[in-house]
Amino acid sequence: MANNLRFQVVEEAFKKRALDVPVPEERPSEYFGKYVFNKQKMFSYLPSDIYEKMIDVIDNGARLDRSIADAVADGMKKWAMEMGVTHYTHWFQPLTEGTAEKHDAFVEHDGKGGMIETFSGKLLVQQEPDASSFPNGGIRNTFEARGYSAWDPTSPVFIIDDTLCIPTIFIAYTGEALDYKAPLLRALHAVGKAAKDVCQYFYNDVTKVQVNLGWEQEYFLVDEGLYSARPDLMLTGRTLMGHESAKNQQMDDHYFGTIPDRVQAFMKDLEIQALELAIPVKTRHNEVAPNQFELAPVFEECNLAVDHNMLLMSLMKKVARNHGFRVLLHEKPFDGINGSGKHNNWSLSADNGVLLHAPGKTPEENLRFVTFIVETLMAVYRHNGLLKASIMSATNAHRLGGNEAPPAIISSFLGTQLTELLDHIEQSDKNELFNLKGKQGMEIDIPQIPDLIVDNTDRNRTSPFAFTGNRFEFRAPGSTANCASAMIALNAAMAEALNSFKERVDKKISEYSKSSEYSDNSENTAKIHAILEVLKEDIKTCKPVRFDGNGYSEEWVKEAARRGLDVENSCPVIFERYLDESSVRMFESTKVMNRKELEARNEVKWEMYVKTVQIEARVLGDLAMNHIIPVATHYQSQLIKNVQGMKDIFPQEKSERLSIRNMKLIEEIAERTEKIEQLVEELTDARKVANRIENIHERAIVYHDTVEPHMGAIRYEADKLELIVEDGLWTLPKYRELLFIR
Repeated sequence: MANNLRFQVVEEAFKKRALDVPVPEERPSEYFGKYVFNKQKMFSYLPSDIYEKMIDVIDNGARLDRSIADAVADGMKKWAMEMGVTHYTHWFQPLTEGTAEKHDAFVEHDGKGGMIETFSGKLLVQQEPDASSFPNGGIRNTFEARGYSAWDPTSPVFIIDDTLCIPTIFIAYTGEALDYKAPLLRALHAVGKAAKDVCQYFYNDVTKVQVNLGWEQEYFLVDEGLYSARPDLMLTGRTLMGHESAKNQQMDDHYFGTIPDRVQAFMKDLEIQALELAIPVKTRHNEVAPNQFELAPVFEECNLAVDHNMLLMSLMKKVARNHGFRVLLHEKPFDGINGSGKHNNWSLSADNGVLLHAPGKTPEENLRFVTFIVETLMAVYRHNGLLKASIMSATNAHRLGGNEAPPAIISSFLGTQLTELLDHIEQSDKNELFNLKGKQGMEIDIPQIPDLIVDNTDRNRTSPFAFTGNRFEFRAPGSTANCASAMIALNAAMAEALNSFKERVDKKISEYSKSSEYSDNSENTAKIHAILEVLKEDIKTCKPVRFDGNGYSEEWVKEAARRGLDVENSCPVIFERYLDESSVRMFESTKVMNRKELEARNEVKWEMYVKTVQIEARVLGDLAMNHIIPVATHYQSQLIKNVQGMKDIFPQEKSERLSIRNMKLIEEIAERTEKIEQLVEELTDARKVANRIENIHERAIVYHDTVEPHMGAIRYEADKLELIVEDGLWTLPKYRELLFIR
């Protein structure tokens, strides 16, 4: 029966056709933000004085006056009810890598035995989720449950189905952040202020610096029926066993290939709903691995971009099911082919229109460009271990270092032109300004083809943190992660680097003003010389983090260790970087997180790691004992009957000769099933030993060192059996079916 069920599921997957997705008659620009209370809606539904105050809060960072909350809530409610909304929720991002929400109706007693629709400023601004029920790292006990969610007015509210969703932060009763948004907002404030102060060296008109983020979301699609027939996919998000398909991605024929009809219909539906929620999706394409795809929006302000990515991941799962798919956001759902990442394109822009990581047209602007490039490298160099910890997880650990994913060593690729420029500045005896080459033309010897414009840097897929012309691409975050984790660490580190840079430059300017050498020079000359002197120091200091070569090579691992970069590959040990004194000092000096918050977050990280591996180990043990071994032994019994039948109808010598292959298979199955039983028993014992360790940090390390290795060994034996056992008996959909069914 089991084998018939598998074939039935595969057959049903083949029969599925693309849904006819209704396309709005309006252009995307006309329905963009339909379900978002954006500035346009504010202007229409709020009194003019309230609107002006809200714009000041959103655009200029003014403190929110709670006295206007009732008027804002009334306008929101009026708009929402016109859209058919009946409920509201505070939408926040706890330390679960997902989002959380509790829906309440717009109703209260009217005092006359009836109900009225109401929504007050108090309910908009603040609510009280149970803080002990979310991961908190010991900050809250069961008997200390109070926590607060507080409205973030810089991220607009939106409608999902019949519910008004209000983006909020989530903090404990004692004030510690229990989410990603609160420390992200602090980090963005810190880097914005630090960058604005440094900008004053180059521009007098800069009053604000914004952090930009453009994420690229990779994902897999699997037919829902096949997904349901794989308990490992359902419970862990990845296949814990499965032999690679004879054909996977080795022909390079899937990348940028024609998008299948069913997938195209899913993408179209997803994009329409995303645009209605003001998520500015722009790019879609086939990725390298079979059934792998990518979606990317136009870049946005970092806080909003993070919210949009979290919202999009939820939306993807919902839309996929409507099209008979399941979205796999796990970083490595299939062994032996590309995993999925979430590339974070990060940059800074000033309110005078200047991209701070982009080359300029004058020597002074290029000095600004080099300053922000070098201080970014300083941030990455000083905290390369912390940045690795910010993107590390039990799931992303399977992806890093193979199949086009960057290695678990944080380095930065700059390209030849920028590398040569930094080397020139470092080695120059003169404090002189410089010019940069812009994009160059490349002639193609085909008359019909126009000249190509070549960027000032190539790309390096093996670089975790690569400069790409006017921004840095942080390629290491995993596909299922909250972008905020990496952005908190990066922006806080950048704030520290810029603050240090300004402090040292100001000190040198002060020294120069007292020196007779600069008595006849202008103040601007002293400033330029001071900036160049500090840049020379920093270029030399951060040089170890610059690497333009092959990040996959064994030589690089040794070289990186020699340079002092963090080459640790144990996930629980990598998390320790959050508690390095340099990390604590950086987070506290920028007021992003304090030691207590960092310690709590690490408790959560270690606990999540243990639970992830624990669940995988249990699922694998169940699959091995209740699927793999019974199927293998059933096939073995058929072989034994065949051998016995040979003896009944053939002479002994001939039956032995004809049964040689089956006898070898019988013996191999016996040996491999015995090995699996032994390994499952050892896996269970290793879990029991680890579970008795009270300290969660030590338990996580033991899970990594003693539990995970058994899982790899079990998989090896099971995958060998998959090649032996008759195809009709194998109960689990195989890679060739999971990866190529449309």
